[in-house]
Amino acid sequence: MRVFTLLYRNVKWRFHNAFTIIITLLQPLLWLILYSSAAKQTMQNTGIDNYTAFILPGILILVSFGTCSSSGMMNYLMKKDGSFYRILIAPMHRGIIILGQLLEAVLCSYLEAFVLCITALCLSVKLPLNLTVIGWVLILIALTVFFMAGLCYGISMILPNEVVYETVMNAVVLPIFFLSSALFPAAGMNNALAIALSCNPFTYVIDALRALILNGWIDPHQLAAVIIMLILLSGISFSFAYMQLKKETK
Repeated sequence: MRVFTLLYRNVKWRFHNAFTIIITLLQPLLWLILYSSAAKQTMQNTGIDNYTAFILPGILILVSFGTCSSSGMMNYLMKKDGSFYRILIAPMHRGIIILGQLLEAVLCSYLEAFVLCITALCLSVKLPLNLTVIGWVLILIALTVFFMAGLCYGISMILPNEVVYETVMNAVVLPIFFLSSALFPAAGMNNALAIALSCNPFTYVIDALRALILNGWIDPHQLAAVIIMLILLSGISFSFAYMQLKKETK
């Protein structure tokens, strides 16, 4: 019950600071509209018929990155107004505090992903209406956000202020995004890039989302492997966030 109380509180904070939604949504939205239009003619030579549809899964992951980063930024803002410390002295498990914030990041990512999908429909992208496909897409996004939000939460407990935090997150997020299959097909990459793509876990997440969104189907073994990977990464990031919050308490 306390998780839902904290979740509701965090959701209220998010809408009270609606600029965090707009800022995290603006860049992926521009990428989807402008970059896909500019690169459409060039990418047709690679056999991609609808480049906007091709990059949509990667843009969904990008907007999730932004939401997770702003979730960590929330800690700095709450420290300034004192609400962060009021939560810490409340008689509740530290894991519940983290869980409430991570679930809020998932809900915010769903909202922004919905806006991107509506925009994609206006750009002639055909999205699957199969409830099973939509369900798997939501699960993959939720697990990805849970992993990244936990990581961002832990990092925000280590770095001294929001300026350093934002700099570090940009230095982490952008290379991860570009060194994935978000914007270009992995086939045909040279050895160095191919190795970087294969070592990036988000390459597999984006490929799974792309198979679901473009084809309406995915190999069950591929889907199971990606979900297991994300569950393990989520467990690691949650443990990392929990350890850092305990240090903050001490």
